[in-house]
Amino acid sequence: MAKTRRIFTLLLRLIAFAATLSATIVMASSHDTTTFLAVKFEVKYSDTPAFKYFVIANSIVSVYSFLVLFLPSESLLWHLVFALDMVFTLLLSSSISAALAIAQVGKKGNFSAGWLPVCGQVPKYCHQVTGALVAGFIGLIFYLLLLLCSIHSLLNPLLLQKT
Repeated sequence: MAKTRRIFTLLLRLIAFAATLSATIVMASSHDTTTFLAVKFEVKYSDTPAFKYFVIANSIVSVYSFLVLFLPSESLLWHLVFALDMVFTLLLSSSISAALAIAQVGKKGNFSAGWLPVCGQVPKYCHQVTGALVAGFIGLIFYLLLLLCSIHSLLNPLLLQKT
């Protein structure tokens, strides 16, 4: 039972690592150039603080996920991993929320604020941002599953008696 649980947790961590790393790479490489009224302009993720935050948060979580993959199962650091899983789940949640808000404004605009949608002019950029947000959301889902597994193992008295 413990070995199956360890393999399941390892698989969840590997998928979460892949998703957050993918989100980081796709968002960091998102850029497009267009011409509007004889003026050429370039858009990239670093133009928006929310997208920068998304990249930084996902890269931090990716590094953490990678390091935890190599943590021995007998290590006492696993108690700390539970707390860090919670912190990084919240970090991913806040970063994807901020990035989704800006992506929504980029796609639909906000006419009462005078912000026009830009996805019609830079579709490649918008598709890359959408892909990064999907990957980030998948990473968040897997981190939530990891957090639920950690909570279950901490609260389940049968698992505590066996250790």
